[in-house]
Amino acid sequence: MKSSRLFDSLSMGTLHLKNRIVMAPLTRGRAGKERVPNDLMAEHYYQRASAGLLITEATVISQQGIGWIDSPGIFTDEMVEGWRKVTDKVTPTGTPIFLQLWHCGRASHSDFHHGDLPVSASAVKLNGDHIRTPLGNKPYETPRPLSLADIQTTVNDYRKAAKNAKAAGFSGVEVHGANGYLINQFLDSQTNHRDDQYGDSLENRFRFFKEVLEAVLEVWPPEQVGARISPNGAFNDMGSDDFRQTYLYATEKLNALKLGYLHIMDGLAFGFHGKGVQMTLAEFRPLFHGIIIGNCGYTKETAEERIAARHADMIAFGRPFITNPDLPERFRNNWPVNPAEDMSRWHTSGPEGYTDYAPYHPSSSA
Repeated sequence: MKSSRLFDSLSMGTLHLKNRIVMAPLTRGRAGKERVPNDLMAEHYYQRASAGLLITEATVISQQGIGWIDSPGIFTDEMVEGWRKVTDKVTPTGTPIFLQLWHCGRASHSDFHHGDLPVSASAVKLNGDHIRTPLGNKPYETPRPLSLADIQTTVNDYRKAAKNAKAAGFSGVEVHGANGYLINQFLDSQTNHRDDQYGDSLENRFRFFKEVLEAVLEVWPPEQVGARISPNGAFNDMGSDDFRQTYLYATEKLNALKLGYLHIMDGLAFGFHGKGVQMTLAEFRPLFHGIIIGNCGYTKETAEERIAARHADMIAFGRPFITNPDLPERFRNNWPVNPAEDMSRWHTSGPEGYTDYAPYHPSSSA
């Protein structure tokens, strides 16, 4: 039987990746009200360190960036020390761990900000059912557009977060430009109605993403920086008629920055906006010369197909990693894979649905 290329090693700059399986960012809300990572979170990542690369849950870069209950941050000394617990436990396994940098933008609520409205590129409300806030489920609000001065402050917040990630012992960082969060809100014409240097043209709509990455690249070498995009995604009420032109343009510009990887949410497990024909990894491969990570709804079989076709170099798995901390071993040995849990267990406050999944042990009689 032909061996799976999922288990071929790979280099990313000076980093050695023992296989091509990535643990995708999974927002699990275990950091508590102070948003400081803890021993439980360290155990969670340690359990999953047989992946070739770990990408942490989305981690807010500032108080303004918050939009999720009990998600972690990276903007105080206490948060840095909390994340150090995680990296100290994971680093001896030899698996690189990247911190995903996050600002929710309009996907937030004034309940998170002492009454101040969430911010975005433009005053375009998220059309969704509700948002879960510290004070209960609430309707989304129309965000306040960031001023030019606000934008520069936010870029500086990303720079500080990148420095804090280095101080916390991470192997690198991923800039979250996907899934309808702040950077995505600047990039997509559906949410960016600005008429200044951050709006209207493709170049202007990409400018904020570019400035954030340039700030991060002042701290980290390019091979230790990744970026995430979601060209097909409808999550958080996204999807623009010009999505194909937008994301092909953005990919060319991201390639020019010589980033370590581009993390593309090409799958449709989070929904498809239906504004045209789905974009595929094959469209991005000629435009990005670094590592491409495919994500969203992959199985072992579809992952192997993308890698064999050289459309992707690695594949990220999210939900399967929740219930299968030893997912790579299960794939390698063709062991059973536990199905995904009901979402109600994803955001409890303790080990249940988080660190209480056992690795697979084959029967001694098998």
